[in-house]
Amino acid sequence: MYKKLFHLVLFSLISVSLRVQAAVILQYHHVSESLPAVTSVSANTFTKHLSYLKEHNFNVIPLNELINALQQGKTLPEKTIAITFDDGYNNNYDEAAPILEKFNYPYTIFVNPKLIDEGQSYVMGWDKLKELSKKGALISNHSAQHDYLHIKLDNETDAQWKIRIKQDILYSQQRIKEEVGQDYKYLAYPYGEFNNELQALVTDLGFIGIGQHSGAVNKNSNFSRLPRFPASGFYSKLDTLITKLNSHAFNITKLTYQDSVTTQNPPTLTIEFEMGDFHKTQFACYVSNVGQASLNWISKNTVEVTSPKELNNGRSRFNCTAPSIKNPSDYYWFSQPWVIENN
Repeated sequence: MYKKLFHLVLFSLISVSLRVQAAVILQYHHVSESLPAVTSVSANTFTKHLSYLKEHNFNVIPLNELINALQQGKTLPEKTIAITFDDGYNNNYDEAAPILEKFNYPYTIFVNPKLIDEGQSYVMGWDKLKELSKKGALISNHSAQHDYLHIKLDNETDAQWKIRIKQDILYSQQRIKEEVGQDYKYLAYPYGEFNNELQALVTDLGFIGIGQHSGAVNKNSNFSRLPRFPASGFYSKLDTLITKLNSHAFNITKLTYQDSVTTQNPPTLTIEFEMGDFHKTQFACYVSNVGQASLNWISKNTVEVTSPKELNNGRSRFNCTAPSIKNPSDYYWFSQPWVIENN
């Protein structure tokens, strides 16, 4: 009896320790009913999202507080959320900011400084960004002009590419610092695309790399590829978003794959877990536009994930989930993004 009680207490402690470090980052683009639906959410739907967070006592904090806590191994309350926007569209100022202010929720906007300096009409100018920053918004780096950062130019060497992208990132960071006075070294990858080389460069520059593939984050996350849950367009439906808001990060001790941008098709991913609050028999992965992935457990805590058939060229994902043992309505969630190139 005492042995059973000991194991029950031990399991409870392990479950809690695996969960309290987790958080979710949301990604938005437009708050508008007149712009492309795939990257937009209406003001009414956006208000419903924030109302759900408020009514269910979510801990909505600035992105820098979330990242700092995870990096330092500090305890975060369960249901911790950070809200982010990509591109700095005018409707973020006109529509999103007033709604966020009503809820008193902090948020981050990732901007493209060269497009702002060129006076592009669809993005906020520095005056609006400065105004929002004074009200508590974080303004951070989305590259100079939203290029595919991992793609090399024709006849460009690896060394030349590295110099060009380093200049792009540091120029953008300097312009934000000059105009807004903030210097958060967070880079949201344009289009959510990155490869091993880009991740290494971002890390060498002392930046945190942030994607737009799904999943929760915790202290064991790779800080050169933090995931975010897209919450616009098809992904704005509250009934499915609720599952993501309440999701948790797997405790992944090792992730092995050739590259996120790859000619390997189908690609293969190997995940090594610190097992705890989920049964491996309930672990499942799904492949974009394909269906269920093939799983091969090569040890008690390591699984190989493969698509049963080749993926289409371009962006794709493996989405892996498992229900929590402690709270079966909650799910652990991990996503691996791919960009499949012609061989």
